[in-house]
Amino acid sequence: MGTRESNEQAGGTGRRALLGAAVLGAGGTVLGLGGTARAADARHGGGRGLKGLPVPTIVGHRGASGYRPEHTLGAYQLALDMGADIVEAGDLVPTRDGHLVCRHEPEIGGTTDVADHPEFAGRRTTKTLDGVPVTGWFTEDFTLAELKRLRAVERIPANRPHNTLYDGRWEIPTFEEVLRWQDEQTRKRGKQVWIYPELKHPTYFRKLGLGLEERVAKLLRRHGKDDKNAPVILQSFEPTSIERLNKLVDNPLVVLLSGATTRPWDFVETGDPRTVADLVTRRGLREIAGYAQGIGPTLDLVIPRDAAGRLTEPTTLVRDAHRAGLILHPYTLRNENPFLPADFRKGTDPDAYGDVFGAYRAYFATGIDGVFTDHPDTGLLAREDFVNN
Repeated sequence: MGTRESNEQAGGTGRRALLGAAVLGAGGTVLGLGGTARAADARHGGGRGLKGLPVPTIVGHRGASGYRPEHTLGAYQLALDMGADIVEAGDLVPTRDGHLVCRHEPEIGGTTDVADHPEFAGRRTTKTLDGVPVTGWFTEDFTLAELKRLRAVERIPANRPHNTLYDGRWEIPTFEEVLRWQDEQTRKRGKQVWIYPELKHPTYFRKLGLGLEERVAKLLRRHGKDDKNAPVILQSFEPTSIERLNKLVDNPLVVLLSGATTRPWDFVETGDPRTVADLVTRRGLREIAGYAQGIGPTLDLVIPRDAAGRLTEPTTLVRDAHRAGLILHPYTLRNENPFLPADFRKGTDPDAYGDVFGAYRAYFATGIDGVFTDHPDTGLLAREDFVNN
């Protein structure tokens, strides 16, 4: 998720102050979170499908990507160890030979060590991705066997210098490997593990003959995870991709929504003039509810920021979406100063944490059903405080 997120990069380095829990060693042992999960279970109870999830749900965004390079089994594992209710594993893009792998974007120059492989130097190229020229290396130009020779690295080292300690440790996981990992972790933990994969740039890949929806549906059917209560929520920024998935599988489906003035790329390609602002009207939400179970809006659609970056008054989006029968899982709440609303920043150090608990309280108070976060430990502690007060 987060192709359209703002503030992805910020300069500088510094010492990070850990909040709420101590993350120890490469294994990612986290102290003091068992009670959080138990408190949530006691408050919200069990159940099947989406209704069995705690509210607000804490989604580990690309894993515990505040502590490990994103979309690696290490990041996913740590998110579970921290107690995340769902792990966003992963952003799905195809290889040249049709396999689905987990990367933030098809361009992998910033998330792998591909630039250090001289044998792939000739693969560097410029492509137009959803109308934007992008230069780098693209998954669709590699076979799976070739991608498996690469290793993941931290995408935003200026904000997360500690994560660079783990550069090179993990390979790129395939979606099928993630599905098997999900089963393994469910057995080991004695509790159903949920995942929340995103289909990236479906229109772009369909034009290349690498349609994502059919590949995702085939794998879910193969693993028996394609029904309405399956612990796999599917998401995409392109509404027509979710409509296509609705005809292929019965999984819970979520339409991602970027800034109000933006247009989903499938709308651009088909000449649909509507913007996100049209989709979050009562009429637009009712239409989405005809083929999806939820929306994943950017946090700014829930509480806008003013010109100085401070939170203003909440919109009616939460109320309107609930009236349409939709859940809301906004994205993305991060601990580091540059990503927080200005009200909650502490100093100017780009890798120091601000008042993240204050930010959580503000968003939770709107009635959202969950939130994507790079720091699941902080989110769980904030939820425990919120639901108990």
